[in-house]
Amino acid sequence: MENVLQINHLTKKYKNGRGVADISFSVAEGEIVGLLGPNGSGKTTIMKSILGMCRIDSGEAELFGVNAVSSHEEALRDVGALVEQPSLYENLSALKQLKLMARFYPGLSPDAPMKALAEMGLDRFANEKARRFSLGMKQRLGLALAFFSDPRFLILDEPTNGMDIESSVYLRNRIAEMAEKAGKTFLVSGHRADELERLCHRVLILCEGELIDDVAIEEVLRLSPSLEDYFLEKVRSRKGGEI
Repeated sequence: MENVLQINHLTKKYKNGRGVADISFSVAEGEIVGLLGPNGSGKTTIMKSILGMCRIDSGEAELFGVNAVSSHEEALRDVGALVEQPSLYENLSALKQLKLMARFYPGLSPDAPMKALAEMGLDRFANEKARRFSLGMKQRLGLALAFFSDPRFLILDEPTNGMDIESSVYLRNRIAEMAEKAGKTFLVSGHRADELERLCHRVLILCEGELIDDVAIEEVLRLSPSLEDYFLEKVRSRKGGEI
């Protein structure tokens, strides 16, 4: 299968010393790959580096075979993303936010905005302003914006943040369906091992800015009772027995 994403020796360090160092991995078409690590381990930094939201120190990232740094616009043409909190216009309704975005995608059908809202269970709130939304509703609106243009590759940073159990399960099932039936590819970060275990084909374990394991979920469950147990064992080993 074609690699949708290829990361080679990516390094990005901030002034406080945090960031990532010498990260290399790939994501193949139709895969759901998870980034799992403690807070500050570099999950969001990797996603921001791929999307050009921060300037990398060294290494490279390719999307669909295109250099994401030197040919940024071309590389991101078929990518949807939600990183950290959704970027919303608080005084615009949910529908107007999607209609505003639709101007950048002239090929979309006129009913695409309402379809995207319905996909995330927000069609009832189409004319309600974003500032009145709960955290979970804002997250769902951010996901509607990420899915809106029907991209082939989606980068989702803790996508179930603020969601209730029903919404989390729905999103997990929808991502799995999109990967299996439509061949879409996902890079998903999270801090809950149980969610990533249910969702992902592979997981990349990060600790203190380093990639310490790249393993299939099937292999994890062959070696350990759960991804959580496997993760704790790997991190303890990396930190010399401490968490």
